[in-house]
Amino acid sequence: MQPLLFFYLNPKGNMLLLIFLQLLYTGAAAEMPCVTVPGKLRQLDAGSGEVYGVSDDRSVYFWHSNRWEQIKGNYLHVTVGPAGVWAVNNLNRVYRLQNFEWMQLSGRLKQIDAGGDMFLVGVDSKESIYCLNQESVKGTALSYMEVEGRLKYYSCGPLGCWGVNDAYETYYQKNVTQTSCQGVGSMRVQGSLAMVEVGTDGSVFAVDPNGKVYRRKGISPKKPTGTTWEELDLYDNFKHVSYDAGFLWLIAENGSIIKCAYPESILPSVL
Repeated sequence: MQPLLFFYLNPKGNMLLLIFLQLLYTGAAAEMPCVTVPGKLRQLDAGSGEVYGVSDDRSVYFWHSNRWEQIKGNYLHVTVGPAGVWAVNNLNRVYRLQNFEWMQLSGRLKQIDAGGDMFLVGVDSKESIYCLNQESVKGTALSYMEVEGRLKYYSCGPLGCWGVNDAYETYYQKNVTQTSCQGVGSMRVQGSLAMVEVGTDGSVFAVDPNGKVYRRKGISPKKPTGTTWEELDLYDNFKHVSYDAGFLWLIAENGSIIKCAYPESILPSVL
């Protein structure tokens, strides 16, 4: 990877500063400026203007004032979105963050997603899919609705939910709402993926089994599944991706955290 060059010119046009800055594992691309964020994580989630992540030792962090701030807790997976901040631990127990205190709730999930419109989804150790509608999310005694199918990763947004199974097959479920979070069936979508994340604006990003990152093109209210997968021009392999508020967050294979400016103007307008 070639070094990035930054120049500063004074009013007379004389070059005052030339900095050669090699950014390892940035995933920098010609049309997508990226930076390496300090620290390493195993998983992260961006949504509703916030970013939370989990490290290899299961510590939980949130992004604040351009740095990671640790909060108490020991979890395997964390999510943030319109339904709030949630996490699951190594025993698959479910927790919700309230006033920076974790409250244990009923249920067992291994992966969880709060990106839906005030509803929560997740999968358990048997890869069964579950959903909590708006009323269930507000309470403490959770009433899970099982969703048809088997998936290892499930994520929702304003136009529906996306998921992948152990065979890297990709699925989409439409008409998922606050009150009827089971939706109306699921349909197979072309693509072999390891994980897929839906942004709170409806954009969809994914990582394939080889660590390549993709954006789903052509998403609209009339065609919520979009048209094709577009591979992003990144100089590294990744294991996790999340998007929110004009920024793409990625985790490289070695745990390095990459933040890329990805303007909303070039994303599909779905809301």
